[in-house]
Amino acid sequence: MKDLKFDTKAIREGYRTTQEQEHSEAIFLTSSFVFDSAEQAANRFSKEEPGNIYARFTNPTVDAFEKKLAALEGADACVATSSGMAAIFASIMALCESGDHIVASRNMFGTSIVLLNTIVSKFNVGISYVDLGDLSQWQDAVQDNTKLFLLETPSNPLGEVVDITALSKISQANNILLAVDNAILSPALQNPIKLGADVVIHSATKYIDGQGRCLAGAVLANEAIIEQVSAFTRATGPSLSAFNAWIVLKGLDTLSLRMKAHSYNALKLATWLQTQDQVEKVHYLGLESHPNHTLASTQQSDFGGIVSFEVKGGREAAFKVINATEILSITANLGDTKTTITHPASTTHGRLTDNEKQQANITEGLIRISVGLEDVGDVINDISKGL
Repeated sequence: MKDLKFDTKAIREGYRTTQEQEHSEAIFLTSSFVFDSAEQAANRFSKEEPGNIYARFTNPTVDAFEKKLAALEGADACVATSSGMAAIFASIMALCESGDHIVASRNMFGTSIVLLNTIVSKFNVGISYVDLGDLSQWQDAVQDNTKLFLLETPSNPLGEVVDITALSKISQANNILLAVDNAILSPALQNPIKLGADVVIHSATKYIDGQGRCLAGAVLANEAIIEQVSAFTRATGPSLSAFNAWIVLKGLDTLSLRMKAHSYNALKLATWLQTQDQVEKVHYLGLESHPNHTLASTQQSDFGGIVSFEVKGGREAAFKVINATEILSITANLGDTKTTITHPASTTHGRLTDNEKQQANITEGLIRISVGLEDVGDVINDISKGL
């Protein structure tokens, strides 16, 4: 199916109908699989014969999700995980070892920073943080033992970006793997591997599911890299359940349509926010006034559904806006059909130090909106109550 368009692959790729000839993908809710003989069991465990063994690392529903997502990202292979954070951790633990060094963007999701500082550092892996868009900082941070560049672009919640192709040239010149978290845009709007990334990471909990129903994650790369990540997940068990795999598999069917609608509504909201006296600054890549708008236009097909803005008056004013809403959901999740609103400094980035928040430009007046699929006029009216 290599010659098919994105929307066709999103619906037709990945799944093989069983002998029951079902039209909708089946859910294989089982912990293990039965063998025809002791010899077959031995051959499967030794990898001499392909086939299902145990649902921690082989399941047809999970396999269908992995194959479809790989096709959409343009990757050779994929391994699914129980969550986005599990995907990040599995990538790091599989690809790095004690004594290695990681260069990471300080403009990442707060929990990713916490993971690096409190867990990964325990394994004698060094961490250096740089500003996402400053290529000179990435270059200057390289050490002889640097193994991985880790980032998300666009960033959550401010929508900063980096030139992925330019950064890949730096990583390749220094024999460093480039890992990009693509959860904010999904493969419908951005394909990091085509731009030079070695690894793509997803929290499929977000836009791939698209309705806030389950947790899921994925790592995508070439066969050699995925073999390493799969070995880690097989041994440690952050597996994606068959039921959750089925949910995100079906989510891929409508991903392209939803991302277009999210992007359309987000631009409408961001444009309106710019006209509000109480709003000091609007962060949305789709606005031509955004400093990264031109770069984003070259490596994304649209700008996504995340709009962040800063209000005058700090935390008190931000809480007033959030608490005045009646339609929007006050929750830290994003990528839902329902519009969600949160205060990053006290939620998604609440575990960062004040200095880390300042370096990441997470202010007390910052509000993040994950724009959903409601009528955007109703969303605007709801936000206006607190402004």
